[in-house]
Amino acid sequence: MHDSHPPQLKQSFERLRAAWLDQRPPYEQRRDDLKRLRRLFRERLDEMSKAVSADFGHRSVHETLLGEGSVVLSEIDHTLARLKAWMKPERRAAGWKLWPAKAHIRFVPLGVVGIISPWNYPVNLALAPLVAAIGAGNHVLLKPSEHTPRTSEFLRRLIADVFPDTRATVVLGDADLSAAFSALPLDHLFFTGSTAVGRKVMAAAAQNLTPVTLELGGKSPAIVGETAELQRAADRIATGKFFNAGQTCIAPDYVLIHESKRDAFVSLLKQQLGERYGSGNGYQDYTSIINDAQHDRLAGLVSDARARGHALIPLLEMKQTSPSRVRLMEPTVVLDPPQDSAVMREEIFGPILPVISYRTWDEAIGFVLGRDRPLALYCFSADEAEIEAVLARIVAGGVCINDTLYQFACNDMPFGGVGASGMGHYHGREGFLTFSKSMPVLRKYDPAPSDLISPPYKGLTDKLVRFITWIPGR
Repeated sequence: MHDSHPPQLKQSFERLRAAWLDQRPPYEQRRDDLKRLRRLFRERLDEMSKAVSADFGHRSVHETLLGEGSVVLSEIDHTLARLKAWMKPERRAAGWKLWPAKAHIRFVPLGVVGIISPWNYPVNLALAPLVAAIGAGNHVLLKPSEHTPRTSEFLRRLIADVFPDTRATVVLGDADLSAAFSALPLDHLFFTGSTAVGRKVMAAAAQNLTPVTLELGGKSPAIVGETAELQRAADRIATGKFFNAGQTCIAPDYVLIHESKRDAFVSLLKQQLGERYGSGNGYQDYTSIINDAQHDRLAGLVSDARARGHALIPLLEMKQTSPSRVRLMEPTVVLDPPQDSAVMREEIFGPILPVISYRTWDEAIGFVLGRDRPLALYCFSADEAEIEAVLARIVAGGVCINDTLYQFACNDMPFGGVGASGMGHYHGREGFLTFSKSMPVLRKYDPAPSDLISPPYKGLTDKLVRFITWIPGR
């Protein structure tokens, strides 16, 4: 390992690697580790919620329980229920040409897995991949976000109480530590964050040929058809967009809606926001923007739209109710912004929603196809032909029909991006496979006709080679 790595990082990695080489975790240890993680994590949900809220300036406790606690517990339970079956070798056909022989695939752990997790769901996006890595029999080095220091400290204490430091370790630090982390000779590197940082992570990992899983973001569209039930679409898009104040990688980034439905949709959306986040409880259910830098960036998107003369519609007239409620951002619709506006060039990652009119379904699909492949795609329609046209033509990381976000919550489906929105998958069995080597094993038996296939290629050997080559396919 290169000597430029920080001593703490280098020592943690080498400790984990030495322990894994000494003994790979068997099924019983993996199961015990996950059960202990579940028990201690569940006991500390209140502590977790307080830490996350303090980092955000205020975060709805219910959003934390749903978006962090519930997801992690569900992932642990899904893994525990199926881990033994996932670990079983998988029989494959050796084929008559290799007779007598048997073939199978073994799913073996890779070694030391590195995880770099982000700030927007600082617990979920740290522990869900950790569950998959531990289930697959690896040791884990976790680097949580420096933008959520209290939550990162919570994770450090939790992991230290669940695992010995020879099996899983948390390292804390800033972007410089993340850069050094990415350059470690890890057996797999799992990164969740922005596309720009993802490129740097991949470049650093390439120096060691470290395989990477990149969970990135992008501009995820919601397409609303003429046949969609508009009230339901507004309700569910409001949930997807304004949960965590839009700071969600799979939040609908913009809405495409038929021009005849646009104004009614915006009115219904405004009604939803008033019912959900009215000021009666001091906006306790509405989450703040994580920090000043993100708040300033989002304010800049609004300013750019205003300067360009775009129609801005506030969905909630927010009033500051307490000095402790910092970085409250007013949910805002931007009507029909052009493609060169900042809100259409950048991933928004906040409570700003462009609503864009289309005239035909093909036009809406073409709009999406003209951009990078999205992490999530939402389609609202009662017309099966419309839905099938979307599924047949658009490639996305994941799709949800007539709702938002819930594809992420389905443990038995893989989650991951495509192209600029990422590469690789996790959740459920796909997470187990991501952190495993599918190792093929062929076992030959005697006597083997293949022993006859060696130089000199004449006589019986010549006839045998020509026979094997001549056999027609089906």
